[in-house]
Amino acid sequence: MTTHTIFDIAGPIATLTFNRPEARNAMTWTMYEALATACDRVDEDATIRVLVLKGAGGKAFVSGTDISQFQSFRDREDGIKYEERLDQVLDRLERVTKPTIAQVQGVAAGGGCAIALTCDLRVATPESTFGMPIARTLGNCLSANSYGRLLDLMGPGRVKDLLFTGRFVDAAEAQTFGIVTRIAAADEIDRVAHGLATTIATNAPLTLRATKELIRRLQAKRRLWPGEDADVVEMCYTSEDFREGVAAFMEKRRPQWKGR
Repeated sequence: MTTHTIFDIAGPIATLTFNRPEARNAMTWTMYEALATACDRVDEDATIRVLVLKGAGGKAFVSGTDISQFQSFRDREDGIKYEERLDQVLDRLERVTKPTIAQVQGVAAGGGCAIALTCDLRVATPESTFGMPIARTLGNCLSANSYGRLLDLMGPGRVKDLLFTGRFVDAAEAQTFGIVTRIAAADEIDRVAHGLATTIATNAPLTLRATKELIRRLQAKRRLWPGEDADVVEMCYTSEDFREGVAAFMEKRRPQWKGR
């Protein structure tokens, strides 16, 4: 589909591979747009029953959004538009009418963790890790919808633990959180993820679609209306701390937080 994404169809299973291993599959906007396009293709093709997302290289599913894109942020609209744009992509992934599986090998961080958690199911290797370390890296925040997905999966206590500390959890702990569906060794994960997808693909398509859509609608009732989180997003993205976080990330040093 693009230089950094590969879309394949094999029988009833479609696979989108994030193919930027030299940057641990950090997402550019072109890659996010390719994800949304893949969702459209899956919904338009009646022969596709399951969509699998995976990362190339074995080191990362997706390590997050490419931070260099944040260097141009200047005012309140930049942060709000970024979160709105990311919400649109994640909402499109959430609304795919076919079941989705994140095949996680390596790190799923930030936006990559958000993508994995937006999928219906997750298969991971024991070495895989999940986290959103923004409290110790960039000093930004998530959108209300992204926080909502975390709450749906883990509950408020675990979400606060993960976000307050900025720590990563391995696959075993993530499974106790309800994040990970299956754990498979690195040399087995392709087979296990494909087997899960195949099992799902043999079942009644309308039952799968109804189950997915009604769960989505029930969860959506807990979400804020668009724009209701704008004041909080603006507070973070227009702060000195956010500018310092981006600069420190690019310079490979620890940020110096000031709380303003």
